[in-house]
Amino acid sequence: MKRKEISNRADVKLLVDEFYVKVRADNLLGPIFNKIITDWDSHLDHLTTFWESSLFIGKKLDKKYIGNPLEAHEKVDKAVNHSISEMHFGVWLNLWHATIDQYFEGEIADNAKRRARKMGTFMYLNIFKARQTKS
Repeated sequence: MKRKEISNRADVKLLVDEFYVKVRADNLLGPIFNKIITDWDSHLDHLTTFWESSLFIGKKLDKKYIGNPLEAHEKVDKAVNHSISEMHFGVWLNLWHATIDQYFEGEIADNAKRRARKMGTFMYLNIFKARQTKS
């Protein structure tokens, strides 16, 4: 398959959908995601909006992301007995990069990788911090 630039919501949807196919099948991540997510269509649409908003800052978009990703991930960590580790974020990031590399190239694809790396670090550090303050 020829790789292309990420240029619109349809591209972001492809990226998110294909990424979560990998996540759901993964031995480490799949059990967590498949336990927590009950409405995959809604979740994938919500995450498509999140990533579209993150990658196309300043562009007028049809949907606006509303949510608190850190709060959502803290709740997931609590639901799995605070068992999320840096390994989970490493696998998540590797699957994200692999999915991008499978379908896309260019500046926005590179930005999607950078944003995911920063986001994963931020999420893990703050989840760990939340464990300390809420014990």
